[in-house]
Amino acid sequence: MVTDGKVKELRRLLASGKSLAASSRMTEMDEKTARHYRNDNRLPSQRKKPRDYRTRIDPFADVWNEVQIRLEAEPRLQAKTLFQWLQDRYPGVYPDSTRRTFERRVRLWRSTEGPDKAVIFPQVHHPARVAASDFTVMNTLNVTIAGVSFEHMLFHCVLTYSNVESVSLCFSESFEALSEGIQK
Repeated sequence: MVTDGKVKELRRLLASGKSLAASSRMTEMDEKTARHYRNDNRLPSQRKKPRDYRTRIDPFADVWNEVQIRLEAEPRLQAKTLFQWLQDRYPGVYPDSTRRTFERRVRLWRSTEGPDKAVIFPQVHHPARVAASDFTVMNTLNVTIAGVSFEHMLFHCVLTYSNVESVSLCFSESFEALSEGIQK
């Protein structure tokens, strides 16, 4: 089998001045195949065309609607259980050798049409490693002192492991306010 690496090596050898026969021997490739890849600028992986047709007749095409109805009614059903149900319902039609095909078909249905799965990103917090901080503008509260509007911000810092919180008053999102808020 001709790999992308072999073709790249063949082209490198040809570019360095080696003959086609010598280059093909060094890359363990037939000379006719080497000539083919010398004249074609594509790599073997780029030449392969995606297949959009079936190579075999789908053995479950006749009963897939029934299976799909059962899957929609109870999506947690295992493919093995559904296959056993098919064998009981249609004795002798579906041999055990077609079970993997059926399982692949059920897996494909679940991934494309089945119920959504919850995506969970577990968060692991370690002591003294991570803190979350944020500045919050408090001007919308319209705080007044002696009738004068008090425009200010709050710096909020939380240690994620212990959930210890600290809030400090500041007037801008500066490094000074950040370092003062973290030190408190």
